Amino acid sequence: MSEWVKTLSKVLYIDLARKRYWVESREDLFGRWLGGIGVATQLYMEEVPKGVDPLGPENVIIFAVGPFTGIFPMASKTIAVFKSPLNGYFAESHAGGRSALAIRFAGYGAMVIRNVSERPVYLVIEPDRVRFRDASALWGVRSAETVGRILRGVTPGAGTRSIFRIGGAGEKLVRYSMVMVETFRHFGRMGLGAVFGSKKLKAIVVVPRKNYRFPDMKRYREVYQRIFELARGPKTKKYHDLGTAENVLVLNTIGALPTKNFSLGRFDGAEEISGEALVENVLARRVACSACPVACIHLAAIREEYEDEKFMYKTEFISYDYEPIYALGTNLGVKDRFGLLKLLKAVEDLGLDAISTGVVLGWATEAFERGLISRSETLVDLRWGDWRNYMKALENIVKQPNEFYKTLAMGVEEAARKYGGEDFAMAFNKVEPAGYLTGPLYFISLAIGFRHSHLDAGAYSLDQKLFSSGEKLPEPQEAVQKIIEEESWRQVLISLALCLFARGVYDEELVSEALRSLGYEYSPEDLKKLGREIYFEKQRLKSEEGFRASRLRIPERITETRTPLGKISREYVERALKEFDNLIKDRREA
Repeated sequence: MSEWVKTLSKVLYIDLARKRYWVESREDLFGRWLGGIGVATQLYMEEVPKGVDPLGPENVIIFAVGPFTGIFPMASKTIAVFKSPLNGYFAESHAGGRSALAIRFAGYGAMVIRNVSERPVYLVIEPDRVRFRDASALWGVRSAETVGRILRGVTPGAGTRSIFRIGGAGEKLVRYSMVMVETFRHFGRMGLGAVFGSKKLKAIVVVPRKNYRFPDMKRYREVYQRIFELARGPKTKKYHDLGTAENVLVLNTIGALPTKNFSLGRFDGAEEISGEALVENVLARRVACSACPVACIHLAAIREEYEDEKFMYKTEFISYDYEPIYALGTNLGVKDRFGLLKLLKAVEDLGLDAISTGVVLGWATEAFERGLISRSETLVDLRWGDWRNYMKALENIVKQPNEFYKTLAMGVEEAARKYGGEDFAMAFNKVEPAGYLTGPLYFISLAIGFRHSHLDAGAYSLDQKLFSSGEKLPEPQEAVQKIIEEESWRQVLISLALCLFARGVYDEELVSEALRSLGYEYSPEDLKKLGREIYFEKQRLKSEEGFRASRLRIPERITETRTPLGKISREYVERALKEFDNLIKDRREA
């Protein structure tokens, strides 16, 4: 077994109820499953019994990094695994910043957090100890950014530590609340913030201090230099220059930009909130995650006069990406650039997932227009483009002043079930979608996914290739196979804890060679096989909890709105989901 595996194989276990912690060496897992999602999935199997309440004490939070973390460019992600309060299934969420390097150089390959604290707590995790600190004074501080500022002043490790924390949304158990990392990164999808809140866990500070020796420094340097040059080349140029916000005009041009609750594929205000317009008018600087030469994090600066003092101004820096722009911009009809950035800042402060929040408010706006809900429920007039009233609605999702907002905090599926409008309630397996109206393969991938990110399987790209080539849709069975094949390889990348923006850099041959420089022996064929194993292990977990893709509610809206591939056939989607169920059943019985 590689010595490098041994440096990565320590798992930190933390019991919030008993205020205890211990470390176990799990070479069995890291030697077999690499790290990241591969190891996290196995730990989840050990820790989470079937049928547990996602917001109960038996759910756990697992963080895992990989063998490339802090070693090769763009290996900047921490993988979080937990049972989702949104849909009750195995789920994952990824975040960058300094999080992965902090965990790795604190000496751990994974962390498992069990049980519930009797009072609010935050953790300070160091290489040789875990401190349980009283967070009573932080509980009720609704801004996740403010919590970060406070903890930066009272915890060690300036410049290298990583701080995970929740805002008011996590405390109030909003099912799509997120965990903020540093200042501009997030565990956004699937409701990890609510799991933190249910455990009375306000924050985690990870302080790194360890260093490691490489097994073959000469070989490592040669491979590193090749990867570094590729990571700075044309395969990642888009992410540095305009960032993912480049997608706004690209998707708008082909009619695949979700607008006004997915009722349209083009937005008449796209130019104002495009990546090009943001760079030209408000870009202040670019920031990179640790160990990444790309610097894809784009920060906008907005200047605003204080309400109670004339000629006194404050400047705020706000990170933006395509997904929040779609969710809180085009999907809500918001074309005011300043208003959009204020909404982005508000969801960060409150600790809400921008994607789910935008989709929830899109449904609520349409339901308000159709008379399914009234002002007595919404408390404000929800109108497309009215960002000021959307700001008030964001506050109400967290404050939950009435039954409507308590329901809205549970997600769009629950809101539509109670108030109507299921035909236009955009959710797949009870999770609000990322922002692509490209065609049927994308929506099929969302229905069977784990993180409900556009990056899970890249099926939006499969749709776009069909559009650009003019090819016919594959048969449903072939479509499912294409999605599984693409997503299976991504299991390898996220077991290495790579950012998926690096997927064009790290092909099978390069990953195999990089692993050999660390003492691992995986051929490209071995890696592909491992990716499929991890993928089906994850699907088995969902299947054992009762998941069946063919039983999911498919919103009628996706069959009504034209995509670049035309209108989507419900029959085609349903056939594909049945094919998927049959494939999983056959594997289970084999």
